[in-house]
Amino acid sequence: MDKTNNKITFKPKQVTKNLIAVLNDRAKDVIISRYGLGKDTERLTLEAIGQKYGITRERVRQIENHSLNQIRKSEAYDKETSVFDDLKSYIDDLGAIVSEEDLLETIAKDDSTRNHIHFLLVLGHHFMKDKEDDNFAHRWYVDKEVADEIHGVLDKVYKNLSDDDIIPESEMISDFLDYVKDVSDKHRDEEVVKRWLRLSKKIGRNDLDEWGRSTSPNINVKGIRDYAFLVIRRHGSPIHFREVAKSINEIFNKKAHEATTHNELIKDPRFVLVGRGLYALTEWGYTSGVVKDVIKEILEKNGPLTKDEVIEKVLKERYVKENTIMVNLQNPNYFKKTKEGKYTLA
Repeated sequence: MDKTNNKITFKPKQVTKNLIAVLNDRAKDVIISRYGLGKDTERLTLEAIGQKYGITRERVRQIENHSLNQIRKSEAYDKETSVFDDLKSYIDDLGAIVSEEDLLETIAKDDSTRNHIHFLLVLGHHFMKDKEDDNFAHRWYVDKEVADEIHGVLDKVYKNLSDDDIIPESEMISDFLDYVKDVSDKHRDEEVVKRWLRLSKKIGRNDLDEWGRSTSPNINVKGIRDYAFLVIRRHGSPIHFREVAKSINEIFNKKAHEATTHNELIKDPRFVLVGRGLYALTEWGYTSGVVKDVIKEILEKNGPLTKDEVIEKVLKERYVKENTIMVNLQNPNYFKKTKEGKYTLA
């Protein structure tokens, strides 16, 4: 069951108020400042708190750790057992492992409440955290076996992606589940898998809900060229640069001027001009160059061809009039006609 639309059954601010009440005034202030539990939701650094009290950052760290342990050993902590059980169940329903960002955004709308939830996560015995590294975001988990498996699956998924891969979301979810073996059926859920995928910093999703390597320009879209590539790919056939600019505006809500878009398409080898203002993707197999160049490449590859054969093959590469092809064929600097009436290179 996906719990993203449900709410926790306890009041985080009231719970933390009860818990920190066991501390002396300075320890309480350090905890409130460190975790943003007051009116000011900013979480202060050890150094900032140390300057306030005229003590070292290490001493602040000691006070923080001692305060957390004091709360954990208190009767107040024991009275809130159901709160920590509820929070554990909530995380388990989200997938047993979830990024800190996803968890806090799912569980509360305001920064203040999120800070109180974060404090309870740090405090509770149930919850384990892995800090952000090169591969993964900050993440919390309540089942180490599931966490280890998901980490491994994310590594496998990434390694099986090439830099150019653009995978539809449904296919990415299906591929991910093929790798997962030892998780319960309740976690084999589309929303859960998407949260698991978001744990990875090396796998990303673009605005069209397509997945791939996060470093790929197809996923980490930055400029008009990248948006144009996604637009033309989605269109599936050659499209006029004016339509490309219009689609970028409509699909991605990015301002794309027609002239700028045309200029970017000309510069990028991912695109091929196949007609007057019409562009296709190079990966579709279109030959680059003007009509003359296309004819030359066709004749180099196939040898002498009749007029109709040349026209047929050029029209697969270019959206031009037959007469344009004939005008180019009759250029004696590049082409000549054989005794058999076929065209070949001059």
